[in-house]
Amino acid sequence: MLRWLIVLVAALAAALVAALSGVTAGYAAPPHVSDQDKAFLIGAHQDNLAEIQGGQLAERQAGKQSVRDAGKKFVEDHTSLDDQLKRVAEKLSVDLPSRPSEEQQAELRRFAAKGGTEFDRAWIDAQVKDHRDTLNFLDKEISTGSSPDVKNLARDAKPVVREHLNLVESIQSGE
Repeated sequence: MLRWLIVLVAALAAALVAALSGVTAGYAAPPHVSDQDKAFLIGAHQDNLAEIQGGQLAERQAGKQSVRDAGKKFVEDHTSLDDQLKRVAEKLSVDLPSRPSEEQQAELRRFAAKGGTEFDRAWIDAQVKDHRDTLNFLDKEISTGSSPDVKNLARDAKPVVREHLNLVESIQSGE
């Protein structure tokens, strides 16, 4: 009888441990994200939002068809890049802002006040600078980031950003 009681208590203890480990597994802490990786996700998301809004402005206000076409491409590509980024941010429990930075919003307001050739020149010049800066931002994350998911995101975005830079440089040199 004592042996049966010991076996029963041991079985109940094992069942309790198994049940509790199943409960705590559902509440596991989110993966650790370095400050650099978090800053990259937030900055890249705001860049995508600014590129989408800027591309929409180009579609509406550009004087040249090549600039309108570039704007449309930027909207499509940065929407796709941002969808991927949002999935990674959600997986890593990183909250993202809902709009571009204040500086980016100010730049978008400046573009919105222009039209035709004046818009084309200002927007293309800004896109060349912004895409060069973005390539440096991506390279930094790829070389010194700590999250494999975030580094892969930067690696995957790099050819798209390079293509955009080549496009706006070719438009710029054609002016």
